[in-house]
Amino acid sequence: MNDMTQQAFRALSDPTRRDIVRLLSHDDMTIAQLTNQFDMTRAAVKKHLTVLSDGGLITVEPRGRERVNRLNPIGMAPVLDWFQYFDRFWGDRLASLKTAIETQTAKDIS
Repeated sequence: MNDMTQQAFRALSDPTRRDIVRLLSHDDMTIAQLTNQFDMTRAAVKKHLTVLSDGGLITVEPRGRERVNRLNPIGMAPVLDWFQYFDRFWGDRLASLKTAIETQTAKDIS
């Protein structure tokens, strides 16, 4: 697993950060707007945003005195790739199991 994949998983390992990602999937938000959504300080929200940014899951755009946080869907690619590998792995394993069961059932019927 490469470093970006590890950083993305680290970012998604926390339920608050997953909630932030979900909120940003609907709209770009400032730190103040995000802080209003949680029972925590602005500094705590900023720390979560830093982890999400380090994981490549969000981008931060300065607009005047504000910093607008935006979901970076491309940052989810390493996570999705990792899950797709296991989706194929289990799909192949289940297909093999199905074939083995059908073969055994056919032999039992004969």
